[in-house]
Amino acid sequence: MAQYQHLPIYKTTYDLLLKVTQVTASFPKAYKYSMGDKLRSEITEMVVYIFKANSSRAERAKHASEVLERLQVVELMLRLSKDLRLLTVKQFAEIVLLSDSLGRQAQGWVKSSALLAESK
Repeated sequence: MAQYQHLPIYKTTYDLLLKVTQVTASFPKAYKYSMGDKLRSEITEMVVYIFKANSSRAERAKHASEVLERLQVVELMLRLSKDLRLLTVKQFAEIVLLSDSLGRQAQGWVKSSALLAESK
C-alpha cells in the first residue's frame, strides 16, 4: 500500500486545497470567514477521507464516497463564489479542472472497490 502522500488523488486534493486557500484570501471579509473557511474545511476533510481510504481496503469505497459527497458541496460553493464574482473565470476554471480530476479518481476507487468485493 502506497503512502497516501504519494497517491495522485492526494496530490490533486492538496493542489485543490492550496489553490482554494490562495483565492479565498482575496475574498471580501463578508465571505472570507464564512464561505472561505467552509471551502477549506471541506477540502481538508477530503484529505482525511483519502488517508482513511488508503489505510483500509475494506472501507475504501465508503471513504471514497465521502470524498465525492464533500466534493459536491465544494463544487456548489465554488459555483456560488463565481456567480457572486468572488472568483475570476480563470480561477474558477483552474479549480474546476482540479475538482474534476479529483472526482474521477475518487469514482475510480469506488468502482475498483466494488469490483474487488464482487470477485471475493
